[in-house]
Amino acid sequence: MQNTFICLSRDDPTHGFLCDASQFAGNVCGEAGPPEADGEPALYDNLRLRLVLGSHLAQYLRLQLEEQKGYTATVGVSTNKLLSKLVGNVNKPRTQTTLAPPYSTENALPSNVTKFVDSHEIGRIPGIGFKMAQKLREHYLQRPVPAQDMQDMVYVKEKVTVHQVRTMPEMSAALLDKLLGGPGWPADIGYKAWALMHGVDDTEVEYVREIPKQISQEDSYTRLDTYDDVIRELKILSRSLVRRMRIDLVEDEEGGGGSTSKRWLAHPRTIRLSTRPRGAPDTVSGFRSRALQRISRSAPLPNFVFGLFDSVEEVADRLVDDTLVPLFRKLHQEQSSWNLSLLNIAVTNMAEAASDSKTASGRDIGSMFKHQEENLREWKVEDRDVPPDIAPPLVSQDLDGWLSDEVPDDEDHVLLTCPTCGAQILPFAVAAHQRFHETGE
Repeated sequence: MQNTFICLSRDDPTHGFLCDASQFAGNVCGEAGPPEADGEPALYDNLRLRLVLGSHLAQYLRLQLEEQKGYTATVGVSTNKLLSKLVGNVNKPRTQTTLAPPYSTENALPSNVTKFVDSHEIGRIPGIGFKMAQKLREHYLQRPVPAQDMQDMVYVKEKVTVHQVRTMPEMSAALLDKLLGGPGWPADIGYKAWALMHGVDDTEVEYVREIPKQISQEDSYTRLDTYDDVIRELKILSRSLVRRMRIDLVEDEEGGGGSTSKRWLAHPRTIRLSTRPRGAPDTVSGFRSRALQRISRSAPLPNFVFGLFDSVEEVADRLVDDTLVPLFRKLHQEQSSWNLSLLNIAVTNMAEAASDSKTASGRDIGSMFKHQEENLREWKVEDRDVPPDIAPPLVSQDLDGWLSDEVPDDEDHVLLTCPTCGAQILPFAVAAHQRFHETGE
């Protein structure tokens, strides 16, 4: 196991990397190894081996991403998305952490999953949002829990852990349904919250979309309350957005003579501006109440955004002046007093360009012509002289009076000659042709 080769290709057995599969790669959360059996560590039980291999694959991908693209990454390794997200936050940045087994309570051993999830504050669990966490805190403390917004940081005075909520008397999925359910909430919200508090997450890991549903840029602020500051921040976000669009939605296309050009994979049809105003400060404490609600306005995305000859700065500045400023004025009156904690710009409503993809809105004619020879090769008919010595022989045989000129091993093309009228008939039509003569029609 110290000299394990992980193969990364079904077709090339040499494509992969070496690793030491007797131990985890990177950091480990929980006990580093399983209990000993018969005096020797049980290093290769199924779950532990899968996690070990997963940690080495994660390390390989992180290093390749950094080496080839220059991006650093932090990774969590576990058996579902919930645990992977949580354990990935343990050590940051530019590293990885694996949640080690045991994951169950078999053999009277405590579960690392239970201990790990129990240690988190209830609001830190992915899938349990701010409002849900507030309801659970208030149920545990039996009183309201004020949440305040101070310099755009959520400040909750009382911290309640998952362990405290999970081990409350009569706590169950049914009780959580009563606490968290209501109009606008999923019918099984109690079951989902109960599962999340036990480290259970059935969410599937999906393949990444070739074309994203939307591209957005946002930033939060401690204080944004002047028109000039808003314009400056809108231009910064717009430049990042246009740059992202050109990276994610534009590809190189080969042209004639070996030249290359660029084409859009998709055209967003809508641009959306969202803001989050802060609430008024409390007259006694001076704290502002936590602002959760965003307000938005949308407009058609102008066509000049798709021009690739102008610089990113020129396109972004024009987008701010022509589109985003009018949207902002519809959201906030310039004369009114306002203080924003967030700005978000997004392009949505993607219309995929013509391509060979199944989800495309049309076919790329240029690409079709380029691959025409390859795609039609098997259907192409060529005239050629076949030497007599290698031509397939014709075989004549008598079958109840029917004669056949047959090419061997090619039964689908056998033609039988009718002894009465001399017509050539395919085998499946012989019976019908015989009835034709018998009836005299």
